[in-house]
Amino acid sequence: MNIQIAAIGKLKEKYLVQGIAEYAKRLGPYVKLQLTEVPDEKAPETMSAAEEAQVREREGERLLAQIKPDAHVIALAIDGELWSSEDLAGQLDRLATYGRSHVAFVIGGSTGLAPAVLRRAQQKLSFGRLTYPHQLMRLILVEQVYRAVKINRGEPYHK
Repeated sequence: MNIQIAAIGKLKEKYLVQGIAEYAKRLGPYVKLQLTEVPDEKAPETMSAAEEAQVREREGERLLAQIKPDAHVIALAIDGELWSSEDLAGQLDRLATYGRSHVAFVIGGSTGLAPAVLRRAQQKLSFGRLTYPHQLMRLILVEQVYRAVKINRGEPYHK
């Protein structure tokens, strides 16, 4: 299975880079993981609603350009479905079983995801009603993908 995590912005914090690298290494024997970073839109600290919408649109265009046409897209969105780790494992297993071998998870920037990205997504996933920094969300997501793979293989989770 090919799993892509497409996200806005470049990871800067060393601890996040190291954490993601660790889970990417653990996933190596099981899936082909592609981490895609697209540049965030430079914007002032305070923006009007129209300016925020423009930022989302520009970032959304960059994200969509990196997603393969045949990918099953799962957008991370606060209003998405709440899944357990077992639910995520089941979703990935079903997608693999029914020939959807390329799954793209999409993480927006600080202003969220563009409507075009949400329309492209077949599913929306929420990690709860809390708001997480989009860079931290990458680490949380890659850990959950690893956990899902271990669940599907019936193997113990390595802490």
